[in-house]
Amino acid sequence: MELNEIFYQHYWWFLISTLGALLVFLLFVQGGQTLLSTLAKEPIERSMLVNSLGRKWEFTFTTLVVFGGAFFASFPLFYSTSFGGAYWLWMAILFSFIIQAVSYEYRSKKGNFLGQNVYDVFLLINGIVGVVLIGVAVGTFFTGADFRVDKANLYDDLSMPIISTWQNPWHGLEAVLDWRNLLLGITLFFLARVQALLYFINNIDSETIYARARRQLLYNAVPFVVFFLLFVVATLCADGYQLNSVSGEISVRAYKYFYNLMEMPWVLFLFLLGVAGVLYAIVRSVFFKRWIYGIWFSGIGTIFVVLSLFFLAGYNNTPYYPSAVDMQSSLTIYNSSSSLFTLEVMSVVSLVLPVVAGYIFFAWRAMDRKAITADEMKDDDHIY
Repeated sequence: MELNEIFYQHYWWFLISTLGALLVFLLFVQGGQTLLSTLAKEPIERSMLVNSLGRKWEFTFTTLVVFGGAFFASFPLFYSTSFGGAYWLWMAILFSFIIQAVSYEYRSKKGNFLGQNVYDVFLLINGIVGVVLIGVAVGTFFTGADFRVDKANLYDDLSMPIISTWQNPWHGLEAVLDWRNLLLGITLFFLARVQALLYFINNIDSETIYARARRQLLYNAVPFVVFFLLFVVATLCADGYQLNSVSGEISVRAYKYFYNLMEMPWVLFLFLLGVAGVLYAIVRSVFFKRWIYGIWFSGIGTIFVVLSLFFLAGYNNTPYYPSAVDMQSSLTIYNSSSSLFTLEVMSVVSLVLPVVAGYIFFAWRAMDRKAITADEMKDDDHIY
């Protein structure tokens, strides 16, 4: 394998990790949707909360789509294996995001025959099911999935060249039964709620909502920290797969992810920095009144932690998608990537990403220049 190709494979895993980290941060929208009934006791308060989230939901939806598209373009074998095999899991995730988009579009339109309450239930479903299942799907990067890969099928059966096959009839739903996957899903759920509370504190000008959000922050931060620690301990103590870079064979290595953390100290530093940022945001927001900037410390910290988890899953000769039924079928960034030419061409296109990121930053800043108020909800013609 050429050194040039290895560089691009690592580069694209970095981009995938970045998109995944941004997606997890933006799930505060879903977290906020699960808090509508808790934080809002009056219709005007609910309208303020929904419109605060409504200005950001497209960022989350777009990031999810781009994340899937980037995976398809850079690591197509993963895309065909996971999206083509675990399709019930991914269909459930996508369905929850589709009903979210429909809800924001029609919730407040005159004459909608379902009514606001039904659309609010859709938002709640997206906030719970969508977030937990994304956590479950990412959890399979560490726990594995029931698939088998045979590239010889490309040559042996030209009429039906199926490379990867799923080995059980549940097609992804079985991942929910793995307690480590579910642990990550629940962790992500409470993280999304914590981030949403910090976002509301920063984005809404209402003493009542501010007081309720600060109170709820502690109630959600405690289970988040507990479940997060359980997932980290379970992952670092678990066995993992190790790729022999010379022979290409895959074997079991005890405490694989712990050793990854030790052998990549820069990832350890990133992980600890991210954890510190999230905890700082929570503690200061709970115990210091009138501090509204927790979402930025927590958001950046979340991005750092998720980045480090993706690096643990894919770097240091680690199969990022282990096969639980055939170890040698496990996917790595080397055996599942696109051709060198494709990676090179896409890398040129990826150079526009900083421009897109800059546009998003300035658009976000323009929308949040002024906190949402009750008067704005009464006067604004465009409300969600």
